[in-house]
Amino acid sequence: MANIEELETEKPNPRSSDIDTMSAIEIAKLMNAEDKTIAIAVERTLVPIASLSERIAEAVKNGGRCFYVGAGTSGRLAVIDAAETVPTFNLPYGTFTAILAGGSEAMMKAIENIEDDKKGGVNEIVRHRASSKDVVIGISASGRTPFVIGAIEAAKRVKAFTGCIVNVEDSVLSNMVDIPIEVITGPEVITGSTRLKAGTAQKMVLNMLSTISMIKLGKVYRNLMVDMTPINEKLVKRAIGIITTATGISEEEASHLLKESGMKPKVAIVMALTNQTSKEA
Repeated sequence: MANIEELETEKPNPRSSDIDTMSAIEIAKLMNAEDKTIAIAVERTLVPIASLSERIAEAVKNGGRCFYVGAGTSGRLAVIDAAETVPTFNLPYGTFTAILAGGSEAMMKAIENIEDDKKGGVNEIVRHRASSKDVVIGISASGRTPFVIGAIEAAKRVKAFTGCIVNVEDSVLSNMVDIPIEVITGPEVITGSTRLKAGTAQKMVLNMLSTISMIKLGKVYRNLMVDMTPINEKLVKRAIGIITTATGISEEEASHLLKESGMKPKVAIVMALTNQTSKEA
C-alpha cells in the first residue's frame, strides 16, 4: 500500500502553488480551469460506470438493494444521491441506502477520525443485513478508507456484488471489488482537499449510476421522470407538465387524470393514451 503522501490526490498542485497571493477572480479562474478536467476524467470510466449501473438495475429488479458506503465528503454525497431516488423514481425507502461513517451526525458535522473505524464498516453491513441479492459500492478518494474497506469485506463475505468509486489508480478498494471505477482527478488546488475535484467527480458518477439504473428499469419515459412522487405544489405542477408533454392533452385534463390515477403520473399517462380507467392502466 502506498504512503498517503504518495497518492495523486495528496500531492501539491503546481498550478496553485501561489494561490494564497492570487486575487479572488484569479482563484475563481484557476478553480474553474481545474474543474474542466473532471468531466474528461469521468469520460475515461464510462465503461465500468455502465456495467455497474446494469448490475444495480438487475439487483433492484430482483428485490435487492444498492448500498453506498463512504466517510466524510464521499459519504455525504452518497446520502444526497440515495435520498433523491425516492421522490425522483418513486422507489421504496431503502432501495438505495447510503451508509455514512458516523451516521446522521456526520452529515452536519465533520467527525474525521470515524473513517478509521474498519469494524464500524463491517457492523453497518451486518446491521443492514446485506445479502447476495444486493450491490455494495464503496466510495473513497484515496481508495483506502478503513471504514469503507471493512464494509466491502463484509459485503464480499455475504456474496453481495461490489463496486467502488475512487480517485487514484490501483487502490486497495479497486483490487477488492468486482467493478472498480477509478476517476483520476489529480492534485487539488488546496493540497489534499478532496472535497473539491475528487468530490465533484464522485457526485457525477453517482448521478450516472442511479439515473442509468433507473432508466433501465423503466422509471423514465422518453426523458420524463414519469414515476416521480408529486408531494408538494411544485412537484404537482411538474407532474402535470410531464403528463401534458407525454400525451398532448391540456393541463386541465392532465390535472384531472393525475387525481384519478392516485397522483401517479405514469398511470395518468397510460390512462390518457389508452382511454383506460386507473385500475385498468
